[in-house]
Amino acid sequence: MDASMPFRLELTGITKRFPGVLANDNISFAVKPGEIHALLGENGAGKSTLVKMIYGIMQPNAGEIRWNGQPITITNPKMARKLGIGMVFQHFSLFEAMTVLENIALGMDAKIPARELETKIREVMSLYGLKLEPHRQVSTLSVGERQRIEIVRALLLDPKLLIMDEPTSVLTPQEVGQLFDVLRKLAAQGCSILYISHKLHEIKALCDTATILRGGKLVDTCDPKQETSRSMAEKMIGGGLKDISKPAGRSMGASKLVVSHLSVPGDGHFGVSLKDIGFAVRAGEIFGIAGVAGNGQNALLLALSGETVADDGEAITLDGVWLGKLGAKARRLEGLASVPEERNGHAAVPDFTLADNSILTARDRLHMVFSGLIRSDMAKDYTAQVIKQFSVKALGSGSMAGSLSGGNLQKYIMGREIMQKPSVLVVSQPTWGVDAGAAAAIHQAIVDLAAEGSAIVVISQDLDELLSLCDTLAVINEGTLSPPMQVSGADIEQIGLLMGGIHGDPDAPTTIVEAAHAH
Repeated sequence: MDASMPFRLELTGITKRFPGVLANDNISFAVKPGEIHALLGENGAGKSTLVKMIYGIMQPNAGEIRWNGQPITITNPKMARKLGIGMVFQHFSLFEAMTVLENIALGMDAKIPARELETKIREVMSLYGLKLEPHRQVSTLSVGERQRIEIVRALLLDPKLLIMDEPTSVLTPQEVGQLFDVLRKLAAQGCSILYISHKLHEIKALCDTATILRGGKLVDTCDPKQETSRSMAEKMIGGGLKDISKPAGRSMGASKLVVSHLSVPGDGHFGVSLKDIGFAVRAGEIFGIAGVAGNGQNALLLALSGETVADDGEAITLDGVWLGKLGAKARRLEGLASVPEERNGHAAVPDFTLADNSILTARDRLHMVFSGLIRSDMAKDYTAQVIKQFSVKALGSGSMAGSLSGGNLQKYIMGREIMQKPSVLVVSQPTWGVDAGAAAAIHQAIVDLAAEGSAIVVISQDLDELLSLCDTLAVINEGTLSPPMQVSGADIEQIGLLMGGIHGDPDAPTTIVEAAHAH
């Protein structure tokens, strides 16, 4: 950067207060033109509040924002977009009854003819290697696919500063590399990028500078290439990061959860059908299912949890008991607990208290209902135990679920299910949007549950998570599950190709596989 060139974005003494909370405390940092700048911190560190002020959603109580060297008050998101600030939120603002194209059109400040906009959308998706059908209704999309809408919408604005929150969680390893190439091209053209991610190895590979927040304060600005992932994580949490501790020499028991010839038709025109799914998970085993968003993960979770029932009762068994035709409540009574990927509205009801949310899934297994009456004291006590054991930042069991940050709500949901000690736990995206310290705690709780003899199924788009946590791994693509493989001998390139569809395409040329292994 030329010394005479002003910073693209400069924050000085930014402070933001809410009743009883100092979210940002005198934060100062700057982003250069063409710089890829990481913003790191645990859940609740103040990252979201800070970027909302940069994007004009809220205003600071104190401090100054400069844009290209000039003091400015960003009064609203429309003004931010006019300046050239684009943002991809972690929590999406989409209308479920409308199509992808219609949602993107609503996010554009200028009116663009539908045909012209669709052409531009397809060009951006082609450039980024993202798959999304513009005429598909948003209600049929997975969380990962919905995130792609936000990414495409932001890139259509040709931004001068692009704020990206966890953008790679929907991509295969090959696609992550492609996205990084594009971000580097954008940076080379002068676009600044403020990059928020909990994948610290990505920060090291991609970013020029990292600003680290903890408890609303700036604790360090560093060169991530000179740091380790562990050192940055420890700065984020303010202490030592605990490694996952797996019992030495642990052995697996007999098959506990057995899925055999499970086929489920897709939901609606765009839904993914499950095709002859089969796998077995032993007592004490953690079985991972990798895949790019939108390849049947949601359908599989629903089929395993009992929200969707199979035609064949024998398609799913737990300790020999046929579950295929049983609903979710009956499966829970048999010892199968589940956590869907969507936190708000599916895993938890935002307008219910945490105690009420505990009743929703634990009432039968933990006997919270007696003679038709809810034992509210038992629910409150159990919820308080979850809050304490999983370090959930909440005022108590009476806190509304919607008042928690995404990471803290996820910790509560995972704790609520794990502490019921289920025989089988099926969980989708266990650490979605969760910081390194909380992710390590959730991973350890999963490992401990498996060590007690439970069978665990982890569905995740985070391949690094699966490789560090699981014993066995399979890949789902277009509703078809690959043969399982031992994680200890897994080939990351081959897994990436399976995620991209090699096993689902009988005509896929062997040269693709050979080329991947030639590197």
